[in-house]
Amino acid sequence: QVQLVESGGGLVQAGDSLRLSCAASGRTFSSYVMGWFRQAPGKEREFVAGLRWSGSLGDYADSVQGRFAISRDNAENTVYLQMNSLKPEDTAVYYCAARTRLDTRTRLSNDYDYWGQGTQVTVSA
Repeated sequence: QVQLVESGGGLVQAGDSLRLSCAASGRTFSSYVMGWFRQAPGKEREFVAGLRWSGSLGDYADSVQGRFAISRDNAENTVYLQMNSLKPEDTAVYYCAARTRLDTRTRLSNDYDYWGQGTQVTVSA
């Protein structure tokens, strides 16, 4: 069993920055793929960023490329999402997810096995 706990969401203004954290526990993480997704009201959940625990190159949705950065701290079993130059359209509940069966990055939510409870990010204009 894997537990994922997100934190760091909040209310900010357009142009501000936020850093989300996702603390993972319950198993070893050396072969996991971690992902961040988001879901805005009335919309489907969408991929934001992904990272292999054993890699350093992140995969990003076009909408956040160049503004967001995913990283991890293996010693702390934590993955981060640094969000810069936030826009009102970034407003959503952000979810952390873990893929444990395969060590290949994926943008498909169905490929992830465990999910956090989500953290709200609200960006005002």
